[in-house]
Amino acid sequence: MTTIWELDFYSRPIVDEQNKKVWEVLICESPLTLDADVSNLFRYAEYCPNNQVNSLWLAEALKKAIAQATVPPDRIRFFRQAMNNMVTKACGDVGIPAQLSRRTFTLNQWLSDRMETVYPQEAGYQAGANPSVAFPLTPPQPLPDALRGQKWSLVSLEASAFADMQEWSIDFGEAFPLQAKGLASDAQIPGLIIYSSRALPMAAWMSGLELATVKYDTQDGQQLVLETGVIERWTLTPLPKPELQAEAQRFEAAKKVAQGIHFLAIQSSPDADAFAGFWLLLDAAIA
Repeated sequence: MTTIWELDFYSRPIVDEQNKKVWEVLICESPLTLDADVSNLFRYAEYCPNNQVNSLWLAEALKKAIAQATVPPDRIRFFRQAMNNMVTKACGDVGIPAQLSRRTFTLNQWLSDRMETVYPQEAGYQAGANPSVAFPLTPPQPLPDALRGQKWSLVSLEASAFADMQEWSIDFGEAFPLQAKGLASDAQIPGLIIYSSRALPMAAWMSGLELATVKYDTQDGQQLVLETGVIERWTLTPLPKPELQAEAQRFEAAKKVAQGIHFLAIQSSPDADAFAGFWLLLDAAIA
C-alpha cells in the first residue's frame, strides 16, 4: 500500500536569543483509509535555526525521519506555495516526489494543536494571531471533454454507513478516519455523485490530482467546482436553474454541519453497485 507523508517547513511564533524567528519541520503520515489508527501513524518534528533555513538542512531532516520510520514514504504532500522550490528540491535530493496539496488534514490538526499547547511553552514564544493560509482564487478550468459526466446528484449518507467502506468495490479513491472528527454515527455526510459512461477513465484521471474539496462557486458563475492541489479549480457542472442553485446551497449548508466533511463519487450509472472513484474530502482552513 502507498505511504504518503505530509510536511510543513516554516517559521513558528518563537524567536531565538538573537530575536530571530525559529523554523520547524513537521512530518506526519497521511491516514489513507477510514479505519487508519491516527495514533500509530509516523510523526517527526525538529526545530531549525534561522541561519540554516535551506534545502540542504531540510534534506538532512528528511533523511533522519526516513531512518526513524518503519516504512519510507512514496511521496510527500505540502501546502505552502511559498516553500515550493525549497521543499521540492529537498525531497528530490532524497529521491521522494513532492506535491502541493490541501490533503494535509492530519498535519493541519497537528499544527493547530502545537499552536495551542507546544509553542506557548517555549521561552521565545510570541503571542499573536496565526492567520490561516489563504490560497488565490483562480478561474475554474473545464474538465477534459472526454471526462465530463452525463448526470450528477447531490446526496447524503449517515456517518455509520461508512463503517463497511473497506468492503465497497472502489477502483480509485482515498479516505480518512471519521471518528477523529468526532462526528456522531447519525451525522449526515453530503456528497456529489457523478455518473459517466467513462467512469473509470474519469476516476483514473482524478486520482492523479490532489483532490481537496467540492464547492458551490458563485464567483465565476453559478457552478459546482472541484478544487485540487492548492490553486487548481475545475468546473464540474454549471447550475443555470434556481432549483439547482438552491440544491447547491443546501449542499454547502450540510458541509458546514458535517464540519466540512463531504465526498465525491464516480459511477457508471445510478444502478451501479461499484464505484469507479470515491474520495472523502474536507473543506477547512489550513493553519
